[in-house]
Amino acid sequence: QVQLVESGGGLVQPGGSLRLSCAASGDTFRSYVMAWFRQAPGKEREFVAGISMNGIIPYYGDSVKDRFTISRDNALKMVYLQMTDLKVEDTAVYYCAAPIQPNFYSDKSSEFDSWGQGTQVTVSS
Repeated sequence: QVQLVESGGGLVQPGGSLRLSCAASGDTFRSYVMAWFRQAPGKEREFVAGISMNGIIPYYGDSVKDRFTISRDNALKMVYLQMTDLKVEDTAVYYCAAPIQPNFYSDKSSEFDSWGQGTQVTVSS
């Protein structure tokens, strides 16, 4: 497992941008596919984006394609989520996550067992 701490959330107006960061600890970070999920009040946790171990291959949930960009820096043990053209419906707590099987690509939260504490993103005018 890896330990994860998210930061960068806040209040932003519709159409604005925000960058989330996830700091990881542990020597095996570069061996893990990494992902971002989000959870809005009263809703299930939703897959947002994932990225391969080497940072070359991203994959996205349909609701954020072409607006969000995931990236990672293995030397710094960081994962980022650049969010643009934010919408009210993007309001949620955003979580960084690592999968149970380190090299497993998935969009299902049940297949992830390392989670950060979450960071709140609120999109409102």
